[in-house]
Amino acid sequence: MLILKNETVAHSKLKYPSRDRRTINNQTFEITKPTTARSEVMSKIKSKGTSIERILENALATEKINFTKPDFVIETLAGHPDFVIPKYKLAIFCDGDFWHGYKVEEMNISSNDKFWNAKIRRNRERDMEVNTLLTSKGWKVLRFWEHELKEGLAECINKIKIHISDFKTRGKVISRTNFTFIDLFSGIGGFRAALEAQGGKCLGFSEIDKDATKVYKQNFLETDTAEIEFGSITGVDKLPFNVDLIVGGVPCQSWSVAGKMKGFEDPRGQLWYDTIRVVEKNRPKAFIFENVKGLYDPRNKESLDFIIKSFNRIGYLVKCSLLNSSDFCLPQNRERIFIVGVRNNLKGVKTFSFPNPSNSSNPQLSNFIEGVILNKVKKKKIFDERELFGEKTPFSRNKFQKNNELNDFFVFCDTRNGHTTIHSWDIIKTSNKEKEICFAILRNRRKKIYGPLDGNPISFTQLKELIPNLKENELDKLVAKKILRVSQQGYEFVNSKNSAGINGVYRVYLPTSNIFSTLTATGTKDMVALINIEATSPEEYKQKFLSEVFRKKKYREITAREAGRLQGFPSWFTFDHNLKLAHKQFGNAVSVPVIHQLAKSLISTNIFTK
Repeated sequence: MLILKNETVAHSKLKYPSRDRRTINNQTFEITKPTTARSEVMSKIKSKGTSIERILENALATEKINFTKPDFVIETLAGHPDFVIPKYKLAIFCDGDFWHGYKVEEMNISSNDKFWNAKIRRNRERDMEVNTLLTSKGWKVLRFWEHELKEGLAECINKIKIHISDFKTRGKVISRTNFTFIDLFSGIGGFRAALEAQGGKCLGFSEIDKDATKVYKQNFLETDTAEIEFGSITGVDKLPFNVDLIVGGVPCQSWSVAGKMKGFEDPRGQLWYDTIRVVEKNRPKAFIFENVKGLYDPRNKESLDFIIKSFNRIGYLVKCSLLNSSDFCLPQNRERIFIVGVRNNLKGVKTFSFPNPSNSSNPQLSNFIEGVILNKVKKKKIFDERELFGEKTPFSRNKFQKNNELNDFFVFCDTRNGHTTIHSWDIIKTSNKEKEICFAILRNRRKKIYGPLDGNPISFTQLKELIPNLKENELDKLVAKKILRVSQQGYEFVNSKNSAGINGVYRVYLPTSNIFSTLTATGTKDMVALINIEATSPEEYKQKFLSEVFRKKKYREITAREAGRLQGFPSWFTFDHNLKLAHKQFGNAVSVPVIHQLAKSLISTNIFTK
């Protein structure tokens, strides 16, 4: 019950200014301003973290029921439930008796009753709208009244348990176990999410990262789960059960360019010995192991051959292939090597083949990113290559770039040039002469007459030969603007490393792009634009990007939730509350749809058929 009296209030002391009119559902109500005391009470009322939420939160923790907040679930949930139990598709709301209209007809509202009745009515309507939206997406909604949580908490918890039990029962009826597996180097569970969807039953997992293990357990384990947590793979030996499949994303840093490609000299590279040992000891019917593209590099051929021959020696027919996440309905350029082995005494051992690309729709980034506003775009203009590149098309263009279309991304870089390259002199106020100087350095810095490096400093004397009437103070201005720096050898760009970008930005992808850069554990300087642009010429395209996207700051980093989507994690998956950690964990993970298709190909050989 809420009683409001007809007294006014001093505005300066209030969290929010008091008002003499309020609008609900486009209907404006004249209201009497509340007293100072009443306004202060009202300003302290929480919309989140309320006392009844704390009651339920403590009860869920006591009952060891895994829960999270909607901010940490891949799917965006209507109405922002107070608690979510994602794996069982359960959204829970804690509704205040007054605000949500419990026995609204019995309420005695003595002041501004028309306004409060309209507000409560709108709250109830919104509750029903949220329920309908969530239910339409397969979520079960439980709403608990304030008095229920205070007076009948046990019954509330029982309703939650009944839903979980019913959900498990339905799952057992719908699915059956096609094969068993153990999950090595499990991370947050990319392999598991895909394999369970194919009818796999996990019997144990191995991971040494405590934060990743916490997320893994939150999503996949129950308190009554009879499943072994092995810890480090170095402690895994002969298992107390037979297992059909062993999978894992073997630590990859030792084979990556970023990891200096030390291979087996790196302790992380030596974990392959443990992986081979576990397979040999337990002789599963098959295995799937994932690693970075670098292991497939000719420089690592000897190491890859050793791994394959080691598995051959212990009785497995082994195939390996590079698979790109972009070929499996994800707009992410993520190429990884997959090593698949089938025990050579099994019928069907030779029938396994890697899945074909399954990208039927070429999804756009906009389908994975929140807050994007797409303007209606005409069909892309087709250009003559010379309009985009001049007389020579760069050989370094990848399969996602078409030679007769404008790029779907912009690169912030001073050491290269192209129709979607943004230079520091594009975003810092510079004169035409200063731009001329910068382009002269850009075009000549790699010429051998100025030195043996990939990018050489150029002296003032040398620059005077390239630019007539050049004055030293003109170079000094570019140094002051931090576009150039000066060394003993001459002048060079401050932003001299391609991937370092400019001011923390390397690439900005348009939301209409069919690709985003590879997600990594260490993060990138790549962004996504929140609006799309189109143009009829390269010059117009670049200027529109600068004026509409860059200067208006219509771009940002992707969120942890979006990183999970770009890795194909299921909508119910809940990620780490530390968003920096969540980014790292998704960057380390495997792309779920790739494993899903790999598992389908393996199952189709019938090697798991009992």
